[in-house]
Amino acid sequence: MASRFPRLAAVQSAWAAWAEPTQKPAQPASSPSEWPVASHVPPSRHDAIFRLILWPIAALIVAHRVCVLAANGHITDDYTTVFLALRRFWDGIPVYSENYSFVDPHYLYNPGATMILSPLALVEHVAVARMVFICGNAAAIIAAMAILMRMFGFRLRGWGFPLVVAVAFVTEAVQNTLIFANINGVLLLALVGFLWALLGGRQWWAGVILGLAIVIKPVFLPLLVLPLVKFQWRTMLAGVGLPAALNAVAWLVVPGAGEYVSRTMPYLKQVRDYANSSLPGLVTYFGLPGWVGTVLFLVLAAVVVAGVWFLLRLRHSDPLLWACATSGLLLSGAFLLSSLGQMYYSMMLFPLVATVVLRRSPMHSAAGAIGMVLCLSPLEWEFARWPVYGQWLDTFLPTVGWLCVVVATAMFGFQAFRRPPGGE
Repeated sequence: MASRFPRLAAVQSAWAAWAEPTQKPAQPASSPSEWPVASHVPPSRHDAIFRLILWPIAALIVAHRVCVLAANGHITDDYTTVFLALRRFWDGIPVYSENYSFVDPHYLYNPGATMILSPLALVEHVAVARMVFICGNAAAIIAAMAILMRMFGFRLRGWGFPLVVAVAFVTEAVQNTLIFANINGVLLLALVGFLWALLGGRQWWAGVILGLAIVIKPVFLPLLVLPLVKFQWRTMLAGVGLPAALNAVAWLVVPGAGEYVSRTMPYLKQVRDYANSSLPGLVTYFGLPGWVGTVLFLVLAAVVVAGVWFLLRLRHSDPLLWACATSGLLLSGAFLLSSLGQMYYSMMLFPLVATVVLRRSPMHSAAGAIGMVLCLSPLEWEFARWPVYGQWLDTFLPTVGWLCVVVATAMFGFQAFRRPPGGE
């Protein structure tokens, strides 16, 4: 395309010049058999011993999360809400007919997502369908961890893989995703798959995966920045066109699709004052003046934008670090600044956490580490004497955690921006 448009080629050349020099060409592996084998942990007797210890521990933790906690369920049941809405789709009943004045979980997916999720309701026994869905989510999370391990150059036969799986399933994000039976495990796999395809130059695959993720959860929309700054137009076309096409088709087949615009979208714009860890949720809960919320929103949005700009310096010299750090910054910023933020969204920050094994990373800082602990740890702050304070901490410590992640990643980008070419 650039050869047909000389001015576009000149812009791309100037854009590429503003980056760290590439030390060596980054040639992503084209197939799993060509992925690099890490030298981080040499095969040894100790490796075998660690595997022998860690695999049973990982299996026990996964089984406990799936077969006990998730099977027992919780008063918050996202799956049944989705299942009943999808059954209305199959029965020809208007899908968006809920009473949004209640605090029960609501069906908020757009018509396009309704259409592609509709097969979930083909099994009429909701309890069976729920457990199958939970197991699928658990498998998707494990698969995402496996792809991340390979992206960062680690062998799946080493002791690191069971350790990563065990740690992931201990987090609040994975635990509550399985207990509430929502789709975030599948979305984590989509996020990791998108990053893998993006870094591997598979533009159409990256666009299709991102487009499907955007249809189901529009919070992924900011990730279009990644292919945009790399001039990957195929990814952009698929990432934007697929959600539009799916919703256009769904508008014709989903009963009462128009009510999504007239009833559901106004509800989505509201900032609820319960179980909401976003900054607008905090402002609303404590009744802070509107101007305080606006100023904080603008300042933090500027920090996110500046951090994304600074991180561009790494897009050629360290593409893996750049993609994981930028996606983590964009998503943590979205969780922090959107109308609704919930702690288990933090699962999407796993790629950013994985950068801790690299030579340099936003996670090599106290702010980054503390932020991840605050938004991923399963700690419950229940005080017998001061139950209200415990509730505040449970709800708003993730807010502080996302804030720490945003600041730590933006500062890391600023340091990379100031670093001289070739400097450490």
